[in-house]
Amino acid sequence: MSGVEQGGWETVIGLEIHTQLATKSKIFSGSPTAYGAEPNTQADLVDLGYPGVLPVLNAEAVRMAVKFGLAIGAVITRRSVFARKNYFYPDLPKGYQISQYELPIVGKGVLDVMLEDGTVKSIGVTRAHLEEDAGKSQHEGVGVSAIDLNRAGTPLIEIVSEPDMRSAKEAVAYMKKIHTLVRYLGICDGNMQEGSFRCDANVSVRRKGAEKFGTRAELKNLNSFRFVERAINIEVARQIDILEGGGTVVQETRLYDADKDETRSMRSKEEANDYRYFPDPDLLPVVVGEDFIDAVRATLPELPDAKAQRFQSQYGLSAYDAGFLIASGEMADYYEAVAALVPSDAKLVANWVMGELSAALNKDGLDITQSRLSAAQFGALLNRIVDDTVSGKLAKEVFEAMWAEGLEADVVIESRGLKQITDPAAIGAVIDEIIAANPKQLADYRSGKDKLFGFFVGQTMKATGGKANPVLLNDLLKQKLAP
Repeated sequence: MSGVEQGGWETVIGLEIHTQLATKSKIFSGSPTAYGAEPNTQADLVDLGYPGVLPVLNAEAVRMAVKFGLAIGAVITRRSVFARKNYFYPDLPKGYQISQYELPIVGKGVLDVMLEDGTVKSIGVTRAHLEEDAGKSQHEGVGVSAIDLNRAGTPLIEIVSEPDMRSAKEAVAYMKKIHTLVRYLGICDGNMQEGSFRCDANVSVRRKGAEKFGTRAELKNLNSFRFVERAINIEVARQIDILEGGGTVVQETRLYDADKDETRSMRSKEEANDYRYFPDPDLLPVVVGEDFIDAVRATLPELPDAKAQRFQSQYGLSAYDAGFLIASGEMADYYEAVAALVPSDAKLVANWVMGELSAALNKDGLDITQSRLSAAQFGALLNRIVDDTVSGKLAKEVFEAMWAEGLEADVVIESRGLKQITDPAAIGAVIDEIIAANPKQLADYRSGKDKLFGFFVGQTMKATGGKANPVLLNDLLKQKLAP
């Protein structure tokens, strides 16, 4: 749903993506960052905000932030500063959050995103700054809340986009691109269910052609792509209803309620001056030199866009196929491992990875690293299609047995008698029997009813138990059915 399509209204969206960095310890303390520990067992005196303790910057967090900046071609700030962002909330023991404000470590960059119609849109990245996460409030009953400070001090980069997106689908495409990128870089596990990757969406509407932005609402803590799309569309519709009814949109922070499928007001939206930012007196400026940046650049992997281009040129894939296969580094690695075993037909490999394999993974709730078939097993099956041992249709039956029972392709083919019939004489004999048994259909076909060709194909396949080589069958049928 695009704002431009809604009665002359245009949607304007900017995202703030909170990416948890995959460090072993927190950004300013030695406490571990592992997920799932008992509440308040991974917070030390620094995280708890005790008087007299001093934060010590985690150098690995700096490396990861610079790595992200280099990957999007952004400006790397040679001298960045940590600031105190002051606000009072139960899960923020210090009464302030250490973040970056005027001098973030990553400055302006850009990300090219492929949309559903195949067009590419460039979306600006305003900044990516380092900061610590807050704790977590747990509301366990009426009038009772608990505070878990395990997350307090967990390192984040907040990736702030320009307000360049014009629909919920564009926002999701951008968020997915960032999600793919940070996992490729190894700086975030991308686990949205655990809160490692989440976003706030700033949403406003304006009349089509207007230059001035409308009043925005911030949708907080969206942790799934589906929720991002739903929340934005609902918020856009809400704002348009208000404006068309003669009302005024209020700048505020809102929450998306997935159960009720609605957004609701959380608090009035703060401006930067409300936080009373000032440089943190306990932390020196972060100065990165060219040697440091060059060393980080040397660790960059093949990035998703470059890999997609290579897949198109090396394997002859379409932009869509390449985009699907490189969506995760693990999926891309699996594809290449199978393609190396089936060098004659990289497109066949892509079709099967995107089709049967992905469907089986989705059905069982698995990712590619949990595939029940190794690349070697999958490649062995596809080679049986290439060498005409089985047809594509029979190969699906073989795949299902391999997936369910953990068997090898050749074992399934042999034990179930699924070898394709490739003997022209054998197929020809069956065709002769079918033609002899169906004189009326033969006469009708020869009189111009071409659709009856499918009838003869079906009858022959039925008679051979689906084992006749389809290409050979078609060729022989055309010869024998000809007047």
